[in-house]
Amino acid sequence: MTAHFVGAYNAFAANGAAGSPPWLKEIRERAIARFAEVGFPTTRLEQWRFTNVQPISETPFALHRASWELGPVSAGVTVSTLGSAVATAPDFLQAHLGRYASVETSPFTALATAFLADGIVIRVAPQAVLAEPIRVTCRIPSGSNPMTHPRLLIVVERGAQAKIVEAYEGDAQVVSLTNGVTEVVVEEGAQLDICREQREGAQSNHVAASHFHQARDSRLVFTTVALGAGLVRHDIHAVLDGSGAYLILNGLSVLGGHQHVDHHTTIEHAKPHCESHEYFNGVFDGESRGVFNGRIIVRPGAQRTDSKQTNNNLLLSSAARADSQPQLEIYADDVKCTHGSTVGPLDPTALFYLRSRGLGAAEARALLTYGFGAEILDRIAVPGARERLDGEIRARLGVAGSAA
Repeated sequence: MTAHFVGAYNAFAANGAAGSPPWLKEIRERAIARFAEVGFPTTRLEQWRFTNVQPISETPFALHRASWELGPVSAGVTVSTLGSAVATAPDFLQAHLGRYASVETSPFTALATAFLADGIVIRVAPQAVLAEPIRVTCRIPSGSNPMTHPRLLIVVERGAQAKIVEAYEGDAQVVSLTNGVTEVVVEEGAQLDICREQREGAQSNHVAASHFHQARDSRLVFTTVALGAGLVRHDIHAVLDGSGAYLILNGLSVLGGHQHVDHHTTIEHAKPHCESHEYFNGVFDGESRGVFNGRIIVRPGAQRTDSKQTNNNLLLSSAARADSQPQLEIYADDVKCTHGSTVGPLDPTALFYLRSRGLGAAEARALLTYGFGAEILDRIAVPGARERLDGEIRARLGVAGSAA
């Protein structure tokens, strides 16, 4: 059912997008044409066979703007709204916006790009070393079936170093659609740590696409933690496009009830002598379900690639489910690539050991579950983010104490 969404776009183009420059109008028109052509994905498509988006396509969502909150900003960084960047830095914006998140990759990316207006642009100056992390929070509005398309563009210029928290929060009682796109550029010799926090209500739908482009000798650590929403689909696409680029992707999902999370990751090694490490853990209770599809592509000529991928899933109930599909595509002959996946309940031997040390059954179970999630939390290097998430997960699992 695309007609409602195309109609919403027509109203947006006639009113909310008035005064936009021709190049931005062209991006939007190309995006809505693509969405109208392909429509919403169905479970008949391989990339969507475990995730049914029919509840999204059949809900009459109403377009809203998200509310953005920004923490303190250090010297050496410019943060602006997308609207102001169109006026003050049009050449910079035109060079990057929509270049990495192609509308061909997903119908949801095409839909989000059609409504391109609501977003934040972060630009870290060359050689700048930010003293404090930047925290950007996107709050989903309340109301009747709100639909938002938040956009985040981050460019860390040559030799700069930065840490960013990207957070999404929403009303627990609202049926909503968050359809976000993040584009990240890490230029030559730059370093960036991003912690993405996603916490929305059980009736919300959260669809996201994160696209990363890395230049020579750059370093990127990205950690995404999914705690909320009824349905989460997150596509992560990273391109290591310069020799010596280094990437770490971390993911943690802690879900219960009828929640559903689907992570699709693609790491492209496009140049030689690059390294990537991927660690995704999922904890699923009740009737929740986790999906992980991880794809590593080594392009022709990308010799001396070193890439590792691990996906581990913990099922806390007989009704919980996890589907894992690690994949390798290698078109070079001098590489080191590995992948692995596990799905199962808590280790009964470990439970027995903790019980023998005097812990109750529930306490032992919670402690082991927390330890499983802490493997990912311990990889977060953004000050404040790890402690905040640690406290939330401890509270959810009923584990006493706090992070050191």
